Amino acid sequence: MNKNDIAMIRRQFKPENELMEIRDIFNVYVQKETGEIFHHENSPFPLLDTESQDLFFTNCKKVLSGQVNAKLFTLKFQRDEQEENSTQKILYEALQTEDREAWQAYMLQIVEKIFEHHVYEFDTVVSFIYGEYRKPMKKRSEDSGEGGNDQTFAHPFILCSLNQTTQPETSLIFDYIAKQFKAFNEVDPIINLTKPLTGFMFPTFQNNVSDVNHILYSAGKANQPDEIFIEDVLECGDTVTAAEEKDGFELIVSKLAGDQVDANVLSNMYEEIESIIEESAEDEAETNAPQLDYHDVEHILTSSGVEDVDPEKVKDTLKTVFDDEQHSFKADSLVPKKVKINTEIAKLSINPEHLKNVKYITYEGRRCLLLEIEDDVEIEGFQLGSSSN
Repeated sequence: MNKNDIAMIRRQFKPENELMEIRDIFNVYVQKETGEIFHHENSPFPLLDTESQDLFFTNCKKVLSGQVNAKLFTLKFQRDEQEENSTQKILYEALQTEDREAWQAYMLQIVEKIFEHHVYEFDTVVSFIYGEYRKPMKKRSEDSGEGGNDQTFAHPFILCSLNQTTQPETSLIFDYIAKQFKAFNEVDPIINLTKPLTGFMFPTFQNNVSDVNHILYSAGKANQPDEIFIEDVLECGDTVTAAEEKDGFELIVSKLAGDQVDANVLSNMYEEIESIIEESAEDEAETNAPQLDYHDVEHILTSSGVEDVDPEKVKDTLKTVFDDEQHSFKADSLVPKKVKINTEIAKLSINPEHLKNVKYITYEGRRCLLLEIEDDVEIEGFQLGSSSN
């Protein structure tokens, strides 16, 4: 799934929305350390009170929030979907059943898998939502009135979130009736639905087609996917985060271009990658971020001014860094939002397109960082005056 698809479905979690129908919500309370199920409850979502619905809407949005390949990952199942007790098979059969008790039993199997491999120091609540997202196939025509919701792509899905519970702290309250101060200790645990520990949505979809061979995984923190959850619970392959992609790409560039790289080369390199991303965005048939293989990397470096680079050298370097000479990069993971320039005296942060304005020179025997600017310079509210020396 690309970021636009994820953003679109995330926006649908709101009251009285004809494009999103949530049939059931199943909550499972699991005790800490033992992983034993203390209580579970399956409820028709429309029968929940408005406040409870809003809380779960927020929870679903949080699961689907974050940068793609940093917090959200589209993963491919590794086990055969027909294999007994595989996560893919459980989720697929749960999606097909109309029997609420059967659906509940399938979700309990997922819970058992989660706590077979994880031990938490706090009680947790696992929430499952069975819903259907409807996406209009085309915009409504102002002339004919056709389109809009007349024809929609229906995407049934299961969304899961794992949430931490906390015990409320003892507080001091004032009793108006008795006119006295006294301690108040609420014993009911609080379920934190605003910061899910992890979650997933099954299946994914692309080009208005559901894809049961992939699952959308949501990490609790950016660039910190839970590999045990991915491999043992979801039964998916290894994933590479955006940060790992960027670090790996920078290591490859340093090996091919040398440890010392000219600012113009870096600027040209980022411009080349941005150009590829923009061309992909203009192609209506292309829905995902472009992938860069060793041919693309060789072209980008050569076009940016790096000498003596060929496809075989790139493949060898990929083999060294990623243990895979066919490794491909997600282009949008490689261009930093800000380029950081670190020196002993100062640390600067600039946009990638302004790298061409930076020069590293030797002036009168001293090393200097030259930054070409167009505007006046302001330091702590003071306009900095120019100096001839």
